[in-house]
Amino acid sequence: MKAEYKDLYEKFGLNIVYYRKRKKLTQLQLAELIDVDRSHISALELGKVGISLDVIFKMSEVLEISPKELFDFR
Repeated sequence: MKAEYKDLYEKFGLNIVYYRKRKKLTQLQLAELIDVDRSHISALELGKVGISLDVIFKMSEVLEISPKELFDFR
């Protein structure tokens, strides 16, 4: 990840946290529902790693939001 985008990755991660908590899911529960490791959810939420479109689409389904909402930074 380029350092110049670190802030955007962190904002994206905060949106994951927001929508996950809104659904009252733990990191482990979300990870199991989208078939990734819990540590990957943690890294995404902290803005430390990128995310594939497959995971975005599956996460959006599980969180019952549109993929666009994950990119609507506050």
